[in-house]
Amino acid sequence: MALQDVCKWQAPNTQGPSPHLPQPGAWAVPPGCDPQTFLQIHGPRLAHGTTTLAFLFRHGVIAAADTRSSCGNYVECPTSRKIIPVHQHLLGTTSGTSADCAVWYRVLRRELRLRALREGQLPSVAGAAKLLSTMMSCYRGLDLCVATALCGWDRSGPALFYVYSDGTRLQGNIFSVGSGSPYAYGVLDRGYRYDMTPQEAYALARCAVAHATHRDAYSGGSVDLFHVRESGWEYVSRNDACVLYSELQKLPDPDKEKEEEASRDHPEPASPHRDSRMPAETEML
Repeated sequence: MALQDVCKWQAPNTQGPSPHLPQPGAWAVPPGCDPQTFLQIHGPRLAHGTTTLAFLFRHGVIAAADTRSSCGNYVECPTSRKIIPVHQHLLGTTSGTSADCAVWYRVLRRELRLRALREGQLPSVAGAAKLLSTMMSCYRGLDLCVATALCGWDRSGPALFYVYSDGTRLQGNIFSVGSGSPYAYGVLDRGYRYDMTPQEAYALARCAVAHATHRDAYSGGSVDLFHVRESGWEYVSRNDACVLYSELQKLPDPDKEKEEEASRDHPEPASPHRDSRMPAETEML
């Protein structure tokens, strides 16, 4: 007789995701209360912010983020890591509640590992993004806050996806998430090109995050920079955001130099001399 017949054991379902988290209707709330309404009324209201960005270019995917974790009006940690590796060819930026981001990336890492053991190969970046959005969409309305940009390189090349905790999933070339994202988008929209060299891409990512930390009170600390290549992700550098911004301010402005060169090459024509006196006075003379 088999052991499962004696113990009445049944094999778990290995086809679907197994996050081992409580079901959406199993949260412990007072009797007669709707979980979503209860959390909206009695849940904590802690302001948090960050600056994370990722963009696709010819040589892979760049991911950058600041390192300041805030809790209300307090800086909880000035050196936190907001870019989390999932496996050798996939990592993601994190924005939202730190605990939620850490938990769901741990769940995603486990689920991708199980799929790799079952299927013999790791899922694509698009498959990982779909899996994450599907798992988190079950908890929509329960105050879950996870906004991430998945950066990876799979069999089809480099890929970039944005995933939000309500199940939103978008594919694109540039994403910036967090309270400092409007400032980062201003720098990215001005300097982004698909055919950049790696050094140009590094400089653009550092510049965007540094300017965002200067304007956004909830962003700061340092600037972490990662590069996802065909051979895997690479941790490029960590630079102090304040020092980096000061160094950027000392650099010459290329647009201003171009305007000066254009004014030297094409000087404005001299306007003809006109007598400021009235016509009657001119005739009398």
